[in-house]
Amino acid sequence: MLRGLFALTWLEIKIFVREPLGVFGTIGVPVFLFVVLGRLFGDRVDSSASGAREFVGVQLPVFVAILISLSAVLSLVTIVSIYREGGILKRLRATPLRPQTILTAQVLVKLLTTALTLVLMALAGRQYIPVDIEVPWIGFALALVFSTTSILSLGFLIASVVPTARFAQPIGTVILYPMVAVSGLFFPLELLPPALMLVARVLPVTYAVSLLKGVLLGEAWSAHLGDVVGLVAVFVVCTALSAKLFRWE
Repeated sequence: MLRGLFALTWLEIKIFVREPLGVFGTIGVPVFLFVVLGRLFGDRVDSSASGAREFVGVQLPVFVAILISLSAVLSLVTIVSIYREGGILKRLRATPLRPQTILTAQVLVKLLTTALTLVLMALAGRQYIPVDIEVPWIGFALALVFSTTSILSLGFLIASVVPTARFAQPIGTVILYPMVAVSGLFFPLELLPPALMLVARVLPVTYAVSLLKGVLLGEAWSAHLGDVVGLVAVFVVCTALSAKLFRWE
C-alpha cells in the first residue's frame, strides 16, 4: 500500500511540475505577493509604526499562508474534476490501488507544495521582514499544514459535486475566496452582521486564521483549542460527506 502511495504521489508531482502555469499559480503567486508587500511595508517598520509592524509581522504572513492553502485546495478541485471527466479516476480505480490511496496521493502532493511555498516564503521573509520581528516558522508551518489538511477536505467535497472540469475552478473560486473576507483576517468577527458572523463560525478559514495569528503572536496551541476542534470538525464532516457523494466517473 505504501509503495503504491509513494509511486502515485511521485507521479502526481511530475505531472504537476509539467504545467508551468499551475506551478506559478500555486507556488509563485503567493510568494510574489509576499515579496512585493513585504518590500513595500518592510522599510516603513520602526518603533513608532505599530500598524506597519502588525501588518508585516502578523497580517501579511497569515494572508499569504491562507492564499497558499486556498491555491492548493483550488488546484485539488481542478485536478480531481479533470481526472474524473477524462476517465482517469475510473481507470485508476480499476488498478490494485485502493480508492483511499489514490485520493491520499492527491492530498500529499498539495501538502508538499504548501510546505515548499512556505519555505520559499520564509526565505523571502529573511530579506523583507525586519530582523527584530521574529516569526516562529516551525510552529507556523505546522499550523498551516494542519489548517490546509482541514480545508482540503472541503476541496474534496466541492470536487465531489462539481459537474464538470470546466466549472471546477470558477465554482471553487466563488466558494473558497469569499471566505477570506469574513475570516477575521482584516477586521474582527464582532463587526460582522449576525448572519455573516454565524456563517463565519462554520468556515474552516476562520479557524485557520485565528490559529495562524495566535502562533505568530507566540500563543500556545492550548489557547486555540476551539480553533483546533473547529478544523477537525470540518475535516470529519467534509470527509464523511465526500465519501458518500464522491463520483469516480
